[in-house]
Amino acid sequence: MTDVPALRLYNTLTREKADFAPIDAANVRLYVCGPTVYDFAHIGNARPVIVFDVLFRLLRHLYGAPNVTYVRNITDVDDKINARALRDFPDLPLNEAIRAVTEKTETQFRDDARALGSLEPTVQPRATENIAEMITIIEALIARGHAYVAAGEVLFDTTSMADYGALSHRNLDEQQAGARIAVDAHKKSPGDFVLWKLSSDNEPGWDSPWGRGRPGWHIECSAMSHRYLGETFDIHGGGLDLIFPHHENEIAQSRCAHGTKNMANVWMHNGFVQIEGRKMSKSDGNFVTIHDLLHTENFGGRKWPGEVLRLAMLMTQYRQPIDFSLKRLEEAQGIVRRWADAKVRVAALLAESSEVPAWILPQDSPILDDLNLYPVITGMNQLATDAVKGDPAAAAAFLGLLDLMGFEAIEHLSQQATDLDLSLADEDKWAGVTQRIEERLALLKARNFTDADRIRDELLTEGIQLKDGKDPQTGERVTTWEVKR
Repeated sequence: MTDVPALRLYNTLTREKADFAPIDAANVRLYVCGPTVYDFAHIGNARPVIVFDVLFRLLRHLYGAPNVTYVRNITDVDDKINARALRDFPDLPLNEAIRAVTEKTETQFRDDARALGSLEPTVQPRATENIAEMITIIEALIARGHAYVAAGEVLFDTTSMADYGALSHRNLDEQQAGARIAVDAHKKSPGDFVLWKLSSDNEPGWDSPWGRGRPGWHIECSAMSHRYLGETFDIHGGGLDLIFPHHENEIAQSRCAHGTKNMANVWMHNGFVQIEGRKMSKSDGNFVTIHDLLHTENFGGRKWPGEVLRLAMLMTQYRQPIDFSLKRLEEAQGIVRRWADAKVRVAALLAESSEVPAWILPQDSPILDDLNLYPVITGMNQLATDAVKGDPAAAAAFLGLLDLMGFEAIEHLSQQATDLDLSLADEDKWAGVTQRIEERLALLKARNFTDADRIRDELLTEGIQLKDGKDPQTGERVTTWEVKR
């Protein structure tokens, strides 16, 4: 395949950005960890759905839709699911109760993902439909000396892998148990984690060479990714919280079972989501589900369209943390309304045009730089303005960007643009903010605090307030920004 624009992606494994080179351009493969379907998905779960949908769309655009496979799994065997089934359906046999819980929550998750403007992944496998694949991988790990049986259970031997911990950059001595059920008495090493655990009569179970039991958490994704994408594939994605232990242990299982150098060549992780400056917690009363945001008036006294929720997520670079707030939603809704009004007028313009050029992703589009959407959204604002003034090329580009970002259902919003005087819609303020933040971070790393403070102060005078923090996984400095009114 020729003339594919260069796509640069940040790789958690190497801690740097690099040009993306698929193993096979005719078979580009992406795996993303999906939900554990014991409850409705919360707003934090929405971020990887949206982020990796944008990546999926971009890969389809670059390599052709038939040449991209996107797998997002459904975890439907888990101790939390068992507990929820016993609580909600005490009169049903356990297997029926579990099915009732998982079918309801999986259906709701898929409905929520569609409402957020996301495409269906190519495959959405259930963990319970891949037990045989898990058993095969565990048998291979035992045969290769990377796993052992202890009291009827099977554990991965972390000391058997020389570079275990490469993704999270942790030494083996720093590792904590990766199993969801503690089996310390059975472990050779504190970092060893469960591959297969025994099931009691009131727990779901499958026959195996080690007795009736159920899989550990991590082996599920190793099995499903291998079944649908192969021993080594292109990109593995998920939330920042999954780097350790889940993704670290996926890598260990898959590489050791198959004898490969890599499980996935690129590892991508989206940042955390906070609610109004606080970690989301049911006990704190700020636990927000996607369903509630879409269908109730519990957040800000109104329902929020999926397009608004989507843009609110995309307004922050995917690797940075998000403070999900009422203010952010109001800003996103103002921008979406502006685009909705422009789309109505653009449609009329295109109907009158005798020749509409096809939209082609520019070779230097910022979205190709690790999904940098700040200038893309800014550019959409400008394209909307130009298109309304009568430029067919701008009109085509505007609609193409909408399609790429997944706003196909935007027509149902108000067709009357509302000028909310949003600073985030002001191209002059938005353009260059990301570049200057990166420049400041480089200066801070070089301990040039004088010039770093100068950039911070300059941005503040322009109405952009910076917030410094630390990546909870790596300890590295991260900077977010917001409009200071």
